[in-house]
Amino acid sequence: MIAVNTMKCACQPCLCVVSISEAVQKEGKYYCSDSCADGHANGKGCGHHGCGC
Repeated sequence: MIAVNTMKCACQPCLCVVSISEAVQKEGKYYCSDSCADGHANGKGCGHHGCGC
């Protein structure tokens, strides 16, 4: 059995890979930031270097 420790942020345009243990979890999905988890409701990107979401 293989354990998954990281995965791509569930935000579609986001390029970030997030550690499951550190991710923002919402509705069973894993996000790299509160902005991504909230669907960028405030118009702000995730703020991670190299990501333009």
